[in-house]
Amino acid sequence: MARRPLGRLPTGTTHDARADEQPAAPTSNDKQGLTPVFIAGFPAGPWGTNCYVVATGPGSECVVIDPGKDAAAGVDQVVREHRLKPVSVLVTHGHVDHMWCVAPVAGTYDATAWIHPSDRHLLTDPMAGMSRETTQMLLGGAYEWAEPDDVRELSDLAELELAGLRFVVDHTPGHTEGSVTFRTPYAQQDVSEVMFSGDLLFAGSIGRTDLPGGDHATMLRSLTDKVLPLADDIVVLPGHGEQTSIGRERATNPYLLDLTQDV
Repeated sequence: MARRPLGRLPTGTTHDARADEQPAAPTSNDKQGLTPVFIAGFPAGPWGTNCYVVATGPGSECVVIDPGKDAAAGVDQVVREHRLKPVSVLVTHGHVDHMWCVAPVAGTYDATAWIHPSDRHLLTDPMAGMSRETTQMLLGGAYEWAEPDDVRELSDLAELELAGLRFVVDHTPGHTEGSVTFRTPYAQQDVSEVMFSGDLLFAGSIGRTDLPGGDHATMLRSLTDKVLPLADDIVVLPGHGEQTSIGRERATNPYLLDLTQDV
């Protein structure tokens, strides 16, 4: 698997936040006692979906976010290289490009899978969330599908304490009914939080809403209610493409510009 470093966010801890193929990022539990955070990210599969491995540092437990198609090998490489132990797999939404390898990764490391209840059915019937073209492509080849053994459900504004880290869940429907984002605090230098945005928000764009379970008006409400109130210094690690920030998107993203003009 080809990987290349794309930069790093500032950190005042002993462990650099870094990325192997998308963003790198760091966080803290509070401003007094900072928890160092290591984030490795890489694009996987035919859709180039960003998978992230998040930990407090080498040799610790970790969380895997959105292991899509062909992501298992990348997760294994990061885990072995940095002596990590996955304990949870977080899913931003139920499309196969984000959860194809949830069961293999969770099963390999005896980890718990987390997904919003509105997308829970897609772990059983992933074809229900696909376009006709994608379904035809996948059905043209051999593949196997299995659910994770341990699945737990996410709720809006839930705070998850996993692998020594804290993640705040925001339910952001529109791309799918059960789309969520995960925010984790940083609180040092020029970054207050890092947000794993899934397919809600990209650099210069937003997620499509023409797939089963998608709804454009709902997507705009999610952006208005869950993105626009956020601080400009929050780093956004999206499901596809390069990292960005809330401030950059507020100033340049045409969809957010339209929403701010309507306010």
